[in-house]
Amino acid sequence: MSTGEPKARVSLERKIPDLARKIPQSVLVVIYTPALDVLIIERADHPGFWQSVTGSKATLDEPLRTVCVREIAEETGLSVSAEQIDDWKVSHSFAIYDHWRHRYASDVTHNTEHVFGLRWPHRFEPQLNSREHIRHRWLAWRAAADACFSWTNAEAIRRLQSLEVGRGT
Repeated sequence: MSTGEPKARVSLERKIPDLARKIPQSVLVVIYTPALDVLIIERADHPGFWQSVTGSKATLDEPLRTVCVREIAEETGLSVSAEQIDDWKVSHSFAIYDHWRHRYASDVTHNTEHVFGLRWPHRFEPQLNSREHIRHRWLAWRAAADACFSWTNAEAIRRLQSLEVGRGT
């Protein structure tokens, strides 16, 4: 029988032990071709949210390029070496979206994202992990930037034109 009192809700935050919380240091890897076609993938937990490859450090001392290699493999099935990844020497600190705050310690409000690029010779069919991503698209850089939900991702993709001009391609 109900007493009319609302049932107590257990905070999702309490269900994640402190050791399992995400580290607020992440990478964003823009994968693109010489023609400036960009791979974007749609999040499984938020359909309609398109992004490049992203991921957080697994340990505080994990090198950022190692995070990139791991996340590229996990999210696309592509095996690359750390030397193939370009550090764009750009980072952003931003407030963590409320719907993802439960993944972090209660006093963590911001994440620092480091931007990298992977220039791949041609489009490929990524092997998506269906728990993380449900679809992919290869789009011209402007369209890819416009499709991304994250302003940092869109800004990173827009940098491609000037980066490629600097390469002389």
